[in-house]
Amino acid sequence: MISLLSACANVPENKLPYPAPSVIAKEIQRPVPPKQELNDQTLYSLLLAEIALQRGELGLASRAYKDLLQNTQDYRVAERAAQVALGAQNADEGLAAAQRWLALEPESIPARQTIAGILVSKGDLNQAKPHLQKILAAESTNVGQGFLFLNKLLARHANKAEVLALVQDLGKDYPNLPEARVAEARAAWNADNKPLALQMLEIALSQRPGWEEAALFKAQALQSTSTAKATEFYNAYLRDYPRSRDVRLAFARFLVQEKQYPAARDEFKRLSTDFPDQADVPLAIGLLSMQLKDYDAAEVYLRQALDRGVKDDDGVRLYLGHLNEERQRWDEARQWYEAVEGAQAFNAQIRVAGLLARQGKLAEARAYLQKLDVTTNQQRTQVVSAEAALLRDAKHYQEAFEVLAKALEKLPNHPDLLYDYAMAAEKLDRIEVMETSLKKLIQVKPDNAHAYNALGYTLADRTTRFEEAKRYIEQAIKLSPNDAFILDSLGWLQFRMKDHLQAISTLRHALSVRADPEIAAHLGEVLWVSGEKSEAKKVWDSALKDNPNHEAILGAIQKYKAQ
Repeated sequence: MISLLSACANVPENKLPYPAPSVIAKEIQRPVPPKQELNDQTLYSLLLAEIALQRGELGLASRAYKDLLQNTQDYRVAERAAQVALGAQNADEGLAAAQRWLALEPESIPARQTIAGILVSKGDLNQAKPHLQKILAAESTNVGQGFLFLNKLLARHANKAEVLALVQDLGKDYPNLPEARVAEARAAWNADNKPLALQMLEIALSQRPGWEEAALFKAQALQSTSTAKATEFYNAYLRDYPRSRDVRLAFARFLVQEKQYPAARDEFKRLSTDFPDQADVPLAIGLLSMQLKDYDAAEVYLRQALDRGVKDDDGVRLYLGHLNEERQRWDEARQWYEAVEGAQAFNAQIRVAGLLARQGKLAEARAYLQKLDVTTNQQRTQVVSAEAALLRDAKHYQEAFEVLAKALEKLPNHPDLLYDYAMAAEKLDRIEVMETSLKKLIQVKPDNAHAYNALGYTLADRTTRFEEAKRYIEQAIKLSPNDAFILDSLGWLQFRMKDHLQAISTLRHALSVRADPEIAAHLGEVLWVSGEKSEAKKVWDSALKDNPNHEAILGAIQKYKAQ
């Protein structure tokens, strides 16, 4: 199903920001090939080469063309020989063939492109330079495309400072060409010379005011250095060029990335008005509206996305089911879930069971799950996990534990079942069963960061085996370095080990990565115990605004309210 960020990222653009055509030269009249007798040796070499190509024997084909090239004056044979040698990853023979091609067809820009590309890949920019100069000079009216092509060609060269020097040298002959400045900016950026890159982009935009490609590059460059400066640039540019679709789209995505959802929604709304035929724009607005819990607006725009023919229509139906479920419009939610077809239909059926459980129909929900037509072990596992989750949410912990234990009898090494079984055991205070299950999961899937994390957190929270807990949590961090829940476990361990200052720092970082109510509950508790009671209340109150009935936060508040 579509996520908010991916939906915003998948809104289509009219064109690539930095076009790099494979052939940048204008069409020229190729010379008439020389007449040449097709003798037995030439015919044999030609047939041998082509048959070898058909069989995928590129080395043999390359050698055959190399032999053929010695006995011909036909530039087409040289061109073919260069292509085959490069296909066989023989750069030296490819270069020799391309040079022969250029000697036989001196005005051939493709031949020079081939030579330049090989020389760049070999790291010889000095030898490539005269060929690049002639390629650019041959472009006359289309030389700008040539400069944009340069960056893609030179990206293969490891020494970015040398690339920058070459691009600047090539650009000296074109002082008034904005594409040359953008090429220099790209080379400067890759060489980690950000001030020069921004300077070149300023010049490019002065030479061609409003140029979207340069504006996009400048905005992206500013984003990596200063959010405020990037925002200022976007706003200024869009004031002058309000119909700039690509820049407004980039700005909207940037705002989503910065979690400025209301502002992002405004930009997408403008795009929807200006470009009414696109389906992905109302989809983005719908998902942003869901993020803001504006479910009425979300439904309007998600329906609009369906009407406009959005690609992932079943994903949109799932979202429509979810938002109607949040509004407790049970019948409408079920209709949307049941309308889902294809690969996501099974997930939608499981959601119907969750919908029934939310209405207090737990027995009906379990019966619905048990009647689903399952064909794979993965689907069986999904059904079992869903049933256990329904029981857990209803606080029927023993029944959830038994359902998972029964499933493990048939699939004893299934990672998802082992994890859920461990979590069910924890709810029953059967810590030894949880530990055994998680250790088995680690054996089955040693790269499962959540298994290490769950084991480490439980040992930190329920025992005094702190050093052992630390080893598991540190391994989880190695596998998933910026996971908020793993950072939360580390912070809680630090708290349990009486390192309150470090715990507060770690938990604040975890909460900045993900605004989760359980992390907020932990941070508030550590702050309270550390004497920062007013700060603890702020953290709890903030989390309660979006999660008014969350058990972890309410439990923490209840624990300390009498103090």
